[in-house]
Amino acid sequence: MKLNKLVVGVVIAAASHAVAQPAPPVRSPLAAAANDYRLPANWLCLPGRADACRTDQSATAVAVNGSTTPVPWQAAAAPKVDCFYVYPTVSFDLGPNSDMVPGPEEASVVNQQLNRFAAQCRVFAPMYRQVTITALRSVMTGAPMAGIDRDLPYRDVRDAWRTYLADHNGGRGVVLIGHSQGSGVLKRLLAEEIDGKPVQKQLVAAILAGTNVLVPAGQVMGGDLKSIPLCTAVGQRGCVISFVSFRADAPPPANSRFGRTAVAGMKVACVNPAALGGGSGGADGYFPTGRIDLTEQPPVVWAKGTTIATPFVTVPGLLTAECVDRDGAQYLALTVHGDPGGARTSTIAGDVVAGGRILPDWGLHLIDMNASMGNLIADVAAATR
Repeated sequence: MKLNKLVVGVVIAAASHAVAQPAPPVRSPLAAAANDYRLPANWLCLPGRADACRTDQSATAVAVNGSTTPVPWQAAAAPKVDCFYVYPTVSFDLGPNSDMVPGPEEASVVNQQLNRFAAQCRVFAPMYRQVTITALRSVMTGAPMAGIDRDLPYRDVRDAWRTYLADHNGGRGVVLIGHSQGSGVLKRLLAEEIDGKPVQKQLVAAILAGTNVLVPAGQVMGGDLKSIPLCTAVGQRGCVISFVSFRADAPPPANSRFGRTAVAGMKVACVNPAALGGGSGGADGYFPTGRIDLTEQPPVVWAKGTTIATPFVTVPGLLTAECVDRDGAQYLALTVHGDPGGARTSTIAGDVVAGGRILPDWGLHLIDMNASMGNLIADVAAATR
């Protein structure tokens, strides 16, 4: 299903924010029946089967001079840990909450955000009845559809998590990975099911990208999570990597949904995947060779006169990342080091666009994961050694 492009850019970001931010649970008059996650059909991805998480992740590295080098990829044969992933707002289902049937949008997002992690972990991704883009569109147009259940996504993921622990985990370490709506759901899961409980010792890391995780100003623990700290060193276990991405030359404006909070004494957490100890680092991004999902921006020409045959591309040295605290906002600033006259691209796509206009309050929300993918995988690898 296709939505008007003007609406898609606004709604995907609005959906991300509306579900990712803390809100009182709202249930429909007749709460939906619980899913049985013992049934494989209720999982988008499970180890040992051919599903959406078994895709080609090979890439091409494009150097400054435009030359290309293949970057092969292979899933680990016997990974030490598991990855439990909750995908962002992607469903174009017509109802207020999505159904449990995987569609092309779910397959596309795991291909971009999760599947590369199979080099380090067994991957688990439950289907869940998220609030749909369709439902958020109705809210944005002033005629909200009936029956939107904002608590249902969490209940589904919680049930999937409990089934995972009972039937699949076996005492293994686990990495939680989410983006946008998925990160908001995982933040609540961490607070209610893991923080301060025995299972916390199995937490390798939690990657909560594209959502606001609050911590007391100047601190690495407290706020949304009471005993799970932010990551501050390579190889640290049991910690959180959380960030919201903006271009360095386009910081969060005053009305930004990401990077800002009105809660007194709190700041939005920023952990730089490229430099866990602080400072600036090279952002090791992996981008789809073609168009970025849900943006009006055209595909990037990665190297002039060269066709990239692999599904992904990486551009060493093009991006650096640094956590910035500026004018009350805390965010991951991405700097593009491009040469407009050079043989390689001097820019990246990924802004939320509506009607041909970039919406600065959403930053680089659409590529939060892509822009730091290589760094995130390296961070997971270091924490599992």
